[in-house]
Amino acid sequence: MPLEGLRFLPNAELLTPAELETVTRAAVSIGFRKFRLTGGEPTLRLDLIEIIERITNVPGVKGLALTTNALLLPELAAPLKRAGLSRINVHIDSLDPATVERQMRWGSFDKIWRGIMAAEAAGLTPIKLNSVVTAGFNEADVVELARLTIERDWHVRFIELMPLGGGECATLSVKRYVSNIETRRRIEAVLGALTELPSENAADEARNYQLPNARGVVGFISPVSEPYCGTCNRMRLTADGKFHLCLLNDDELDVRKAIRSNASEGDRIEAVARILRRAVDLKPTGHHLLEGRSTQERSMYQIGG
Repeated sequence: MPLEGLRFLPNAELLTPAELETVTRAAVSIGFRKFRLTGGEPTLRLDLIEIIERITNVPGVKGLALTTNALLLPELAAPLKRAGLSRINVHIDSLDPATVERQMRWGSFDKIWRGIMAAEAAGLTPIKLNSVVTAGFNEADVVELARLTIERDWHVRFIELMPLGGGECATLSVKRYVSNIETRRRIEAVLGALTELPSENAADEARNYQLPNARGVVGFISPVSEPYCGTCNRMRLTADGKFHLCLLNDDELDVRKAIRSNASEGDRIEAVARILRRAVDLKPTGHHLLEGRSTQERSMYQIGG
């Protein structure tokens, strides 16, 4: 997130827990079953417990995950589990405290690690750790992250840096890009050959592997070097009520107006479902990173992981 010029949305522009429940009911009615809360940082929502309870109590919801920086999990992990949360993804780019402090600015490795331990103790498993590999920052740290999977049944996933948001951020992302081909070679050079695991879900964005005699999984999410657009079945709902059709495109459909109409709850659910079907129909079939085009309107922290 930028250090200056950051504008938080007024609360009135954010969807309420009840409105998020309405969207969930609409999504379930047309076949969606798995849901995730991302950010920014979702644990900063003071009504997070209510949001989780409302979503997980909707008939047809088969799982709710949460992507977090883990800083608040020592206090929140157990309440989140009781509310119905299934598991967590944690963004952590290194196991080196100095690198983590430089990357995150407001976080610390010790706090993140305590949060991960609290999540595991609460049963928010399997734990998934996501690392965005960035040249000049953490490309040498991928080996120790991958090593975690030998003794722990965690999923450690390496994500290619994507040029989102336009301007200087996008330019810097291109300069700092590290292919997952290089990341995999770096890991295998130290820890041994990775064996690919059969895919349990055709829409999984990660290609998953295991190190020799490992308990956990090493995954590679490669939107630049190995795009998976053809199997993507995700739809994003922004905090201000837009269906964002693709992470790497600016196309959006407004759904907040339908949610806040004076119609009955049933009619609102049907209206949201119609918009969601249209969003699925309009979902782009690919991105344009190789042509140097990406999102201009929103940065990653405004869209979610």
